Amino acid sequence: MLTEAGCLARRARLWASVPESVEWLLVADPRHVYYLSNFLVNPYSFSGGERGLLLLERGGTATLCADNFTVRSAAGEHFVDRVIEETWYNHQHAVINRDHALFKALEAIDGHILGRNGAVEAEWLPLAAWEVLSPDRERHSVQERIADAVGSGRPAIDLGSVLRRLRRQKEPDELELMRSAIRAGEAGHARAREIVRAGISDFDVYREIHAAAMQAAGRPVILYGDFRVTNAQQFKAGGLPTGEILKDGDLMLMDFSVVIDGYRGDFTNVLSVGSPSDEQTMLMELCQAAMQSGEKALKAGAAAKDVHAATERPLKESGYGDTFNHHAGHGIGLAHPEPPILVPQSEDILVAGDVVTLEPGLYVEGIGGIRIEHNYLITETGYEQLSNHLISLA
Repeated sequence: MLTEAGCLARRARLWASVPESVEWLLVADPRHVYYLSNFLVNPYSFSGGERGLLLLERGGTATLCADNFTVRSAAGEHFVDRVIEETWYNHQHAVINRDHALFKALEAIDGHILGRNGAVEAEWLPLAAWEVLSPDRERHSVQERIADAVGSGRPAIDLGSVLRRLRRQKEPDELELMRSAIRAGEAGHARAREIVRAGISDFDVYREIHAAAMQAAGRPVILYGDFRVTNAQQFKAGGLPTGEILKDGDLMLMDFSVVIDGYRGDFTNVLSVGSPSDEQTMLMELCQAAMQSGEKALKAGAAAKDVHAATERPLKESGYGDTFNHHAGHGIGLAHPEPPILVPQSEDILVAGDVVTLEPGLYVEGIGGIRIEHNYLITETGYEQLSNHLISLA
């Protein structure tokens, strides 16, 4: 889980990113509530998918609003000054609309914000929440209700975008979770290397990878990604397994993320079923050369489009560049993908604290599809490679 020190550091960075006239911030995206307070609803509980709202007031006060079962379903300790908990279910009465319980909890904070300058994460705050906060609920214009709720003269702040920019520079507690997720994923890749053979299904591979990742993590984990067969006829495929049976000559593509407490890695390898052909080996070597070329461009201040160009260069020189038709990599963290995005027309610039992937791939009819991927922490002078799974066909 995230640490109190990390949450406080992220709050300090957030306050430094908004005008001094802003007195409060209402955070609504569950990922950002977690990012700033460590309040994460356990995805394996029956409250999975529920949410809370976080009010931050200049000066340091943090208030969490949620229903009683959502609060008790927290995956760990949350670092707030107070919790406004509205009863949704008490084992005595029928439940009310659960969203209404959240909005009723929200009513308890309106005295802290009405008439004071503030900002809300409007992308995630339901319209019904505005009705709760508005002092004049007869008005029909959402814009007028927002203006009333936050007071006149409010600075124009896109709070959601501010938070997403801040998320790029990872604090130590975030990196620790990502390292744990990556280690679990590496265990999954190692297990796949032991079992991939003709006669088993792509679903068998998925199950074994998931079991190995959970064993390494010592807890349930979320696993998603691409677990598909490519070959001379089906040279590009993605998505969850379909039950296809592996046969000699196939390539088993495994591009996946393990998610632990909201954070993830994302890395890839392809294994040959039986001995790889000379053509398949050649594609793998080209992808490895592309990754090495891209690595030389990784550092704070580098343009994302330049990293893409460096990664793509060996593929274009080989004559197979036209089959490389996706990004050269992307950022990861609380979501996937996140900025920076390594594509030809990207305007992103790498910053220290970014965690990015490099992900070259070639997909050639008559041979099959190869994609490989590692994860990197960007530093002022270069990078730290975070993932260390073996990349090879056999």
